[in-house]
Amino acid sequence: MLATPYRKIFAFAGLLAVVLAPVAILRPYLIKVMVDEHIFQYDIPGMTRIALLIVGIVILQVFLQYLFIYYSAWLGQTVIRDLRVRVFNHITSLRLTYFDQTAIGTSTTRTINDIETINTVFSQGVITIIADVLTLFAVFGIMLYTSWKLTLVCLTVVPLLMIATYIFKEKVKVSFQKVRTEISRMNAFLQERISGMRIVQIFNSEEREAQKFREINRKYTKANLDAILYYAIFFPVVEIISAAALGLMVWWGARGVISSEVSLGTLVAFPIFLSMFFRPIRMLADKFNTLQMGLVASERIFTLLDRNEKIKDNGKKKIDHLQGAVAFDDVSFAYTEVDFVLKNISFQIKPGDTLAIVGSTGSGKSTIINILSRFYEIQKGSISIDGINIRDFEIADLRRHIGVVLQDVFLFSGSVLDNITLRDESISRERVIESAKMIGAHDFIEKLPGGYDYEVMERGATLSMGQRQLISFVRALVFDPKILILDEATSSIDPESESIIQYAIERLIQKRTSIIVAHRLSTIRHAEHIMVLDKGKVVEYGPHEELVKIQDGHYRELYEMQFLSANATK
Repeated sequence: MLATPYRKIFAFAGLLAVVLAPVAILRPYLIKVMVDEHIFQYDIPGMTRIALLIVGIVILQVFLQYLFIYYSAWLGQTVIRDLRVRVFNHITSLRLTYFDQTAIGTSTTRTINDIETINTVFSQGVITIIADVLTLFAVFGIMLYTSWKLTLVCLTVVPLLMIATYIFKEKVKVSFQKVRTEISRMNAFLQERISGMRIVQIFNSEEREAQKFREINRKYTKANLDAILYYAIFFPVVEIISAAALGLMVWWGARGVISSEVSLGTLVAFPIFLSMFFRPIRMLADKFNTLQMGLVASERIFTLLDRNEKIKDNGKKKIDHLQGAVAFDDVSFAYTEVDFVLKNISFQIKPGDTLAIVGSTGSGKSTIINILSRFYEIQKGSISIDGINIRDFEIADLRRHIGVVLQDVFLFSGSVLDNITLRDESISRERVIESAKMIGAHDFIEKLPGGYDYEVMERGATLSMGQRQLISFVRALVFDPKILILDEATSSIDPESESIIQYAIERLIQKRTSIIVAHRLSTIRHAEHIMVLDKGKVVEYGPHEELVKIQDGHYRELYEMQFLSANATK
């Protein structure tokens, strides 16, 4: 199936495998003919013709082998190139639940290591196995044709070879499976620890993490050494068996030459036949294991591709312009399908209005944002924008109208401009600069070496938290969303930067429907409505002036904690 788009190349490589088998056996057979019919007949011209023919066959064989190796490797690389793209596109289309439950290192292993293993199915697997099997049968046939008695004598050791090959194949299969499991664990561990290195160093955990890594590395090394051990045993055993076959051939063949039952040319050619016979047998066991590991890797890949953890994109509606009215109607949601994080949530936001959401950690504030953008699917109720159920929108079109600024800012390796536009060619540099000026980020970006072309390190490591937050804010603005979501967008900003962003927010929300999730109540006093969540339920809803009047209310308690205590310390 993977090679279907390249079936002509696959067929050509298969044809080369078929042609190489008879070409390979011609050389030792011609040596036999040269010895029997020309050397001992003192036929110098005939011997010269055979020698030139052998040279021609060697050149032809080398050329065919070059084509075979190149095109089988080309086929493998091309197939895995397409498969990598397919796997990456599939992973990026999965709902966030998959990433909540799967280590990033595991996905990396599937996309890189497992796919690279599949490459060996083409470069060292199916086609090369076919070539080796055809060569094996061709050699066996010419050996029988040349001397069936000598062939049967040599084959007396084959049962031993078959037993050794079977044991090797089974042992290496198990060890390779352990190798794949351990490398997946190692990738997951390394990705997580390297990403969280700041925490590791802050809490002085380098030695503990190094000890964990040593344990994982030890298991990975042992799995590889087990495989190497079986190779180290198998190949010498095969050499012993092939040497025994050669000894039997010499013993029986020499007697045959003396009794004139075997020609001297046959005795000269048979060691070459034996070498050609045992070489593919010796390699077939290894290649079958390669094929098996490719099949194991492909099973993992296709198990991932078969995971249907996608948000169903059955919507057909595309709208160029939204009013921005948002409504939640009796919405309930659970990440695990059992423990509901949101319970019967209902509210409405008029176009251009601002809703602020407050509540304790774990109350469900960020979850509301996730389900509005359809990163997760709700179990109960409905969510609509401008009176249209969000499930009726194409997901890409829905998210095109929603801009999100998160507390945990993620920046990619690349320029500041690329991080703002996300390489969307429809967004001009002038538009980025205009948005940056609006938000107050232009001055600090211009001061960076290279300005908007400044190369940001991975995850924005060379920028401060406030600078990263400003860039993410500009990123949201350049896409000009009708609905703007700020999820703790100012929580990591210093007071000076917060005042800049607060000014920009107040200008922006005049034209957009806004949802602001915040712990700092100073950023939401201008909101038309404030919704207070507690354990997934709406406990209070209304404007700031009404909520602060509620005796023993959640919002009033938060307000007094932040403002009255702050005034007391002045």
